[in-house]
Amino acid sequence: MPSRKKTAMFAFAFFTCISSFVMICVVLATQHWISSKVDFAGTNSSITVRLTYGLFSGTCEQFVDVGLQVPEKTFQVADNLRNSKAKSMITAIIVILVLSLLSSLLSSGFTCTNAVSNPYQTFLGPIGVYTWNSLCGIFILIAMILFPVNIQENSLSIELALGCFSFLQTHIKSTHAYGYSYWIMLLIIILNMASIIIIYIYAHARYSEKKEQERPMENAPKDVILF
Repeated sequence: MPSRKKTAMFAFAFFTCISSFVMICVVLATQHWISSKVDFAGTNSSITVRLTYGLFSGTCEQFVDVGLQVPEKTFQVADNLRNSKAKSMITAIIVILVLSLLSSLLSSGFTCTNAVSNPYQTFLGPIGVYTWNSLCGIFILIAMILFPVNIQENSLSIELALGCFSFLQTHIKSTHAYGYSYWIMLLIIILNMASIIIIYIYAHARYSEKKEQERPMENAPKDVILF
C-alpha cells in the first residue's frame, strides 16, 4: 500500500487531471470560441454581420445601417465553409482536442492508480503521469495556436458570414473577440502544469529521502570501540 503522503499527492494530482478532462469536454461542447463583427459594403448601405461560433455550430445575425435587422439564425460550421483549407484546419483542431482528451483520461487513470497502489512498471509511475500531462498540454497549445491562424489566414469569420448571407458583397473590415470556450484552454494548460509540478515535488522528496537513507556509514557519527 502507498504511504499517506503519496496517496495525498497523487489524489491532488488526480483532481487536477480530471478537472482538465472536464474542461476539454466543455471546450468541445460549447460554441463560444469567438465573436466576430464583419462589415460589408452594400449597394446603397453598409451591412454588419455578427457571429458567435465554435468548432461545430454558431449563430449569425445581420444589421443594415438604415436600421433593419435580420433575425438571428443558427448555422453549422462545416456546412457554411467553402474554403477547403479552413474546413481542414477546423477538422485538425477537433482531432487534436480529441487526442488531448484521451491523454487527459490516461493521465487521470495513471494518477488514480498511483494514489491507491505502488505499480511495478516504471511507466505507470510518475514518468507516465509526466508523459500524458505533457502531451495533453502540447495538444491544447497547438489548438490554441491553430484557431487564431485559421481566423486570420483563412478568413474563417468572413467565410461563415458569406455562408449565412450569400448576397453580401465587398468585405470592409472585421473585428474579433475570443470567448470563454477558447480561453478555457489556457486553464487546461495550467492544470496540466500543476499535475506535473505536484508529482515532481513528491518524486523529488522521495528521492531525497532515499538518498538520505543510503548515505555511507562514514558520514554517520563515529564511535570507536577498542577491544
